[in-house]
Amino acid sequence: MEQPGSHKRVFLTAEWKHLINLTYPVDPALLKPYLPDGLELDIWEGQAHVSLVAFDFLSTRILGMALPGYRNFPEVNLRFYVRWNQKPAVVFIREFVPKRAISIAANLLYNEPYKRIPMQSRVSSNASLTVEHTFANQSLKVEARNEPFIPEVHTAEHHFKEHDLGFGVSHRKRTLCYRVEHPVWRIFPIHRQTISVDFEKLYGPTWAFLSNATPRYSLLAEGSDISVRFPFNI
Repeated sequence: MEQPGSHKRVFLTAEWKHLINLTYPVDPALLKPYLPDGLELDIWEGQAHVSLVAFDFLSTRILGMALPGYRNFPEVNLRFYVRWNQKPAVVFIREFVPKRAISIAANLLYNEPYKRIPMQSRVSSNASLTVEHTFANQSLKVEARNEPFIPEVHTAEHHFKEHDLGFGVSHRKRTLCYRVEHPVWRIFPIHRQTISVDFEKLYGPTWAFLSNATPRYSLLAEGSDISVRFPFNI
C-alpha cells in the first residue's frame, strides 16, 4: 500500500540529457530473479526486454542543494520493464556512475544497485548530433540527425522511454516505488551506432550473450528537467 507523506516530497532534481536507449528482447526467465514482489513483466509485442541506457545528469540538486563536484556526471544502466496495477515501470539490474558518494547514497536510500566506475561522456552538436560514453575500457556512441520529434504514443520509441515509476527492493525486502516526473521527450533519428560493451564484465555471465546481440530498438532521447520523489513501499 502506498504510504502517505514523505513520497510526495522531491528528493532530487536534475536535467537528464541525451539518453541513449538500446533495447534487446530476452527470455522472461532471465528476469524473474530480479522481479520485485507485486509486479509483473511488461511484455511488448510478445517479448520481455532489457535496455542499456546511457545519459548525462546535469544541474543535480539533492533536497534542493547543489553539492560541489556532484552536479554533472554520466550514468549507464541496464533496466527491464514491468507493470504495477497496469502502470508501466522499470526495474534496474545495475547502474553505474563515476561518483562514489552518489553510489553510496542511492544504495542507502533506495537500495538501488549502483556501482562506481570511471566514466566520461561527450556530446557534439551541429547539423548532426553525436553522443559518446566511455566506461571501464568500453564505449557506446550514436550519431543522429539534429531534428528532434515526438514519436507516436503506440510506437516502441515512445514505450521504452516513457516510464515515470521505478521499482526496487528495500533493505527490509519490501517492494519499493519511486516516481520520476518529466515531460514527454523528443527523440533524434539515429543513423549510426557503435557499441563496444562487454555485458558479462559489467553485469555478469547471465547477460554475456548481449555482447554479440543487435538491439531490436535504438533511440536517442533529448531529455529534460526531471524530479525524483522519495520512495514508498507498496
